[in-house]
Amino acid sequence: MSKQGSFSVPSTPTHERGRVPPGAIAVNMKWRDSQLVKSLSGKVRIVYDNQLEVVDFHPANDTAVIYISEQDMVAGTSHKKRIVKLRKVASMKGVVLAEKTDMSQQYCQSLQRFVVLELGLVLLFVTSPTEAADLLIEMVLEESKPFSNPFRIKRKIQPIDGSVLSATKLIPRLGSVKAKALLIKFGSIKELSKASTQDIAEVVGQSTAMHIYEFLNK
Repeated sequence: MSKQGSFSVPSTPTHERGRVPPGAIAVNMKWRDSQLVKSLSGKVRIVYDNQLEVVDFHPANDTAVIYISEQDMVAGTSHKKRIVKLRKVASMKGVVLAEKTDMSQQYCQSLQRFVVLELGLVLLFVTSPTEAADLLIEMVLEESKPFSNPFRIKRKIQPIDGSVLSATKLIPRLGSVKAKALLIKFGSIKELSKASTQDIAEVVGQSTAMHIYEFLNK
């Protein structure tokens, strides 16, 4: 097992027994001299590893992040293979960060459909590596927070992820109200795709439910 100092490398699709130290982020070695990592420096502890391969960042033991740069999006679809590999790791919460710029925005809808609708992963668009670093820092700090009242946390309603809502609205005949209602009931597009027309109809009515079911299962 590869180590950096006294810490084991984290779980990844190719390395499953390591752990991310509290308050730290595991970083793929290829990002060592990048602007993104420079923005992380001094704010969270950085643990480099050369075995992450598919994954770019681990802000927590059960969270794996793939970063899609503007150049990646414009260059082609090779990044999709990495995302698919991440999706196959059931123990991981997969998150994709993608740069949305003037040059790459034409590819964003296609990426959103692939990541969120087809694979059921979380997709967050950022405008720069610095903004991506801020999101990664938030993930690390959120993981490090002590759970002072587990009963209060259990009752807390999780906000609907903006990218997931936007992707759900891509389904024909769905507006914001119905899309939100479906996500509140089913939690994710992946679970919605498993639902029966009867279950969906309880939220949006029989006609729309049949259309949604056919769209997600064609």
